[in-house]
Amino acid sequence: MRARFILTLTLALIVLAVLVSLGIWQVNRLAWKQGVIADIEARIGAAPVELPAVPDPVADRYLPVRLSGKLTGEGVRVLVSTRDAGAGYRIIQVLTTGDGRRVLVDLGFQSVESHSELGLEGPLSVTGNLHWPDEVDRWTPAPEPENLLYFARDVPVLAQKLRTEPLLVVARATTPPIGAIRPLPISTAAIPNRHLEYVITWFSFAAIWSMMTAVVLWRIWRRTP
Repeated sequence: MRARFILTLTLALIVLAVLVSLGIWQVNRLAWKQGVIADIEARIGAAPVELPAVPDPVADRYLPVRLSGKLTGEGVRVLVSTRDAGAGYRIIQVLTTGDGRRVLVDLGFQSVESHSELGLEGPLSVTGNLHWPDEVDRWTPAPEPENLLYFARDVPVLAQKLRTEPLLVVARATTPPIGAIRPLPISTAAIPNRHLEYVITWFSFAAIWSMMTAVVLWRIWRRTP
């Protein structure tokens, strides 16, 4: 019986060590993810600058920018859904700057009910953030370019379609505001961070395992002559 007690204790300690290790790993992951989110929030909220001459998709991701020009009337719709408004479209238009650059601008969300023609034209000033979204996966439907309808903001594809630079400015505000289009600025709300939940889960498992082990060991000890 003593051998059984020692074997049970040894196995229990090994399992407990694994559970605690997983909990500690998730604590470290939580700290890392919080740091990443804090860094992104700081970059998003910085003071806007002029649009860089040659933006870098890595170094300039989330860079706040301001630019002015004219909407050309060229654009596409990207099907999206929001919690508060349901199905609708991100309206992406071409803006030509004063120095002749053609830039993609994500003006924001327009519901299916209020959606109108895409031919937006006229002067516009935009404050927003540079972004190269990674939204295409194996389940993304094929675009319908003949209907100017897309299902992801695939910047290279959209830039080729609309003959612009391969960059996207996601508007935080426009002057003047554009009718029923509501800006959907970049935020960290969509970045998954469930590590605290995992921390609680693994340490809870460790606590339950410890209690179960204590009960089993107590019963074995009682039966040991």
